[in-house]
Amino acid sequence: MLNIRRKEYEALRQHGEETYPHECCGVLLGQMDEDGVRTVTSVARAGNTRTDSAHNRYNIDPKELVRIQREGRERGEDIIGFYHSHPDHPAQWSKTDLEEAHWIGCSYVITRVAAGKADVTNSFELTGTDEADKAFADEKVEVE
Repeated sequence: MLNIRRKEYEALRQHGEETYPHECCGVLLGQMDEDGVRTVTSVARAGNTRTDSAHNRYNIDPKELVRIQREGRERGEDIIGFYHSHPDHPAQWSKTDLEEAHWIGCSYVITRVAAGKADVTNSFELTGTDEADKAFADEKVEVE
């Protein structure tokens, strides 16, 4: 399960509206408890470095990801997930989303932005033990 405060939830949805018709992307920071519940304490926007198809693909520069991770650790936060938007497409993972997801045990939040307005947000946990058996599982989102 993913717990997220209203402020962070609205921030990632607004990010998708601002970058429409291109995909936005960012990082979820917080903690995971012993039961596997991830609690978001902050979100970090990231730039979408895809120039060939930014309307339906995203990429976070590894240097930016390291910076976000370092800054989070200074605040006592870990990377617990990622988010991105799907402009005018369902808030469901795609084959490409799965192929490009590598952080097993993390949440992957997808927001559909329809005609410039965020309307559906879903989360998926990346499960498995390695690249060969990774899969997305629907994840409950609790907005506080």
